[in-house]
Amino acid sequence: MCRNRQARILKSEASEVDTPAVVSFTSCGPNSLVPEILKHPGVEILAAYSPVAPVTQSPLDKRFANYIMLSGTSMSRPHAAGTAAYVKSIHLDWFPLAIKSALMTTDNTIMALSPVKAADPGLVYESMKAEYVQFSCNIRYSQEKIEKLLGENATCPESIGEKSSPKDLNYPSMAVFVPPSMPLKVKFCRTVTNVGSANSKYEAKVVTISEINFTATPNALPFNSLKERKSFCVTVEGKALDARMIVSASLLWSDGSHDVRSPIVVYACRSHIGI
Repeated sequence: MCRNRQARILKSEASEVDTPAVVSFTSCGPNSLVPEILKHPGVEILAAYSPVAPVTQSPLDKRFANYIMLSGTSMSRPHAAGTAAYVKSIHLDWFPLAIKSALMTTDNTIMALSPVKAADPGLVYESMKAEYVQFSCNIRYSQEKIEKLLGENATCPESIGEKSSPKDLNYPSMAVFVPPSMPLKVKFCRTVTNVGSANSKYEAKVVTISEINFTATPNALPFNSLKERKSFCVTVEGKALDARMIVSASLLWSDGSHDVRSPIVVYACRSHIGI
C-alpha cells in the first residue's frame, strides 16, 4: 500500500576538510551526447564495497574489503549529492538549478567541491522551464520525449536557427565546437541572479594562457537587491583553430567577497569527444 512519506531537512554544520579532487588527466569535458555541457568524473574515491565481492577480477585474488578506491561518475555523484543536500539545508527556498550552479561556480578551479563556499556563492545561474524546453529542442529531442520529461504538453519551434543552439542554455559553463581553419568568433550570453549581498558590484576577469581574446560585456554587474538578475555576454575572437585544437579560459566574477567561476572551452576536435 502506498503511503504519504515526508522528510525534514535540517540545517547542517560545516567543517573545513580536504575533499576529493578531479584527477589531472581528465579532459573536463566536453561529452559526446551534448558537447556544449562540460562534465568531469570522480577518480580514486573511497567508497563502500560489498564484503562478499572480490577486490579485483583476478581468480587468484582472494582479498575482500568493506571499502575500496573506485573511479567514475558513479563515484563523484554521492559527493555532489551530499554537498547539494548541505546547501539545501541552508537555503530551503533554492531550486535544484541554483544549487547546481552554486556547486559548479565555487569549486576549487574545477578540482574539488567546496560545500562551505557553495552555501554562499554570491551569484547563481538559473534556467527556467521554457529554456530547458528550447534546449531539448536544440539537441533534437522529439516532442514525445520532451513531453515525457515534463509530464505535460510541449511544442518545439518550427525552425531552429543559429540564434538558438545548445550553447545558449543559461548554464554555469560555456562550451562550443567551431569548424577548424575558420576565423573564430563565438558569443555566449548568460543571466545571473544575486544571492549574496543586496548591494554589491561584481567585476569580470578572464584568466587564460591562450592568445585567443575572451571579453565579457559588460565587465561590471552592479546589484541593488537580492534576487536581482543581470545579463552579460562573453565574446571569443581570434585566429582560426587548427584541427584537434582546444582553447580554454576561466571567467571570474568577483565582488571582493565572492568568486563566481565559470569555465569556457572552445574546441575544433570532434574526434576528441567521439562524435
